[in-house]
Amino acid sequence: MSRVVLSIGSNLGDRLSHLRSVVDALRPRLLAVSSVYSTPPWGGVPQQDYLNAVVVAEDPALEPSDWLRLGQELEQAAERVREVRWGARTLDVDVVWAAQLRRDVQVEFRSTDPTLTLPHPQAHNRAFVLIPWLEVEPAAVLDATGTPRPVHEWLTALPADERVGVRRTELSLGWNS
Repeated sequence: MSRVVLSIGSNLGDRLSHLRSVVDALRPRLLAVSSVYSTPPWGGVPQQDYLNAVVVAEDPALEPSDWLRLGQELEQAAERVREVRWGARTLDVDVVWAAQLRRDVQVEFRSTDPTLTLPHPQAHNRAFVLIPWLEVEPAAVLDATGTPRPVHEWLTALPADERVGVRRTELSLGWNS
């Protein structure tokens, strides 16, 4: 069994629809869905702002690699094209964090495999991940550097301009807990 935090984003086409497609596909597995945030592009490639959100999901039949595969299938369904690193995209689904249940205890899953590095190696540097994650899991902890820290500490350590660029919208992904 695994539990995951997924960061979802879109800045091409019907951005909100692309995000909703993830919520619709994961609906039976969802534990939480954040608000939708408008965020500037990250990575230095000129493009329009993103809509971003975080979803928390759980499934007894899935391993962390299955979540990656599922995210990639959702990206393909949204006709995502991978041409430029950090470039514009119809849909981006990143596995940010995962845990597995072992002997009734949730254990954070760690991986250095280049196909699925967990926790996500840049999550602690991205306000567009941390802010929505804190909204749905205020006590979340992330071990990005070998020492677990509360997500709110990672966020506080980011430059102010990184944090203020993440703006909550009135848009909805159509999920209520």
